[in-house]
Amino acid sequence: MKIGVLGTGMVGNAIATKLVLMGHSVKMGSRSATNEKGAAWVKASGPNASQGTFADAAAFGEMIFNCTNGMGALDALKQAGAGNLRGKVVIDISNPLDFSKGMPPSLTVCNTDSLGEQIQRAYPDAKVVKTLNTVNCTMMVNPGLVPGEHDVFICGNDSGAKSKGEEMLKKFGWKSIIDLGDITNARATEMLLPIWVRLYGKFQSPMFNFKIVRP
Repeated sequence: MKIGVLGTGMVGNAIATKLVLMGHSVKMGSRSATNEKGAAWVKASGPNASQGTFADAAAFGEMIFNCTNGMGALDALKQAGAGNLRGKVVIDISNPLDFSKGMPPSLTVCNTDSLGEQIQRAYPDAKVVKTLNTVNCTMMVNPGLVPGEHDVFICGNDSGAKSKGEEMLKKFGWKSIIDLGDITNARATEMLLPIWVRLYGKFQSPMFNFKIVRP
């Protein structure tokens, strides 16, 4: 499959690298077609890896992963172009974290709205699926880094798109996937980030996850 990955940071690198290792052709997108981080990733990742602008990556991909910084996600997707997103599954991993006042970060949107919903409203012809935003980037593509069974959440308005998202999660190694329902449930997963950040500070490590225990 051709997949576009928006973002050249740690999350984009982890996702794009895993996808290439799985045999997909991946184009990493950024604001510049000659982004240095993107170029380094292409050099390290082989012939199935390429880079370009956000628009290039979105046009290339049959599926899109939004791995951009949450505060810049809507602008990045605007640069990607509505036409390039139309009809495609957009896996949104971004979180609306605001670090402007230092640590711990606050959320730019919460309670009655979410970044996932804002993206879906801005691009109604895209099929936005929110997932993987509650774990560290290395664990996103290798859940076995934490022993035992633990959970990843998924939500979105389109059941077919969620099925494709779940299929990809299973290929990443996830065994326990909890479907929360429509995209409004992105409010809940994004609002897990304040406690995630504090647990990170407590443990001094991102190698942990949530497990929902039921009778």
